[in-house]
Amino acid sequence: MMSGSPNTLHREGDDDSARERLVALRGALLRLHKALIDMERRDYEREHGVVNVGELFRLVVDDPQFSWLHNISEFVVRLDETLTGKAPVAGPDAETAFDLARKLFTPTESGDGFQKQYFDAIQRDPAVVMEHAELARLFAQTLRSETKE
Repeated sequence: MMSGSPNTLHREGDDDSARERLVALRGALLRLHKALIDMERRDYEREHGVVNVGELFRLVVDDPQFSWLHNISEFVVRLDETLTGKAPVAGPDAETAFDLARKLFTPTESGDGFQKQYFDAIQRDPAVVMEHAELARLFAQTLRSETKE
């Protein structure tokens, strides 16, 4: 059973600081996801022509060009489950989520899979660079707050 919205900053029983960090991470990932989808859409439309919203939805779900973005979608779903689940949100929930996000969103030129495609996206699109910078800033802020606690 789920309760509340994943955007709610305060929920009875939750560690407010942990919840706020998870909500911030969720927001940053959603903005990054949108920038990446917009980039892939532009590339797709250059080759195949303009697509409407319904076609874009199908592409994001089914087309191999967009499949690498599923990692972000799945991560956000896990955050939503944590933020709306029965169990109270606790400090270790935020720490684990941030540790995993830091690993996943470390772009690497020599890797394969998501991190390589993420690296390539950062090289191609200024909007992705901006969202990556925001995510990196959030990571830095949470590292500082975790070391103070």
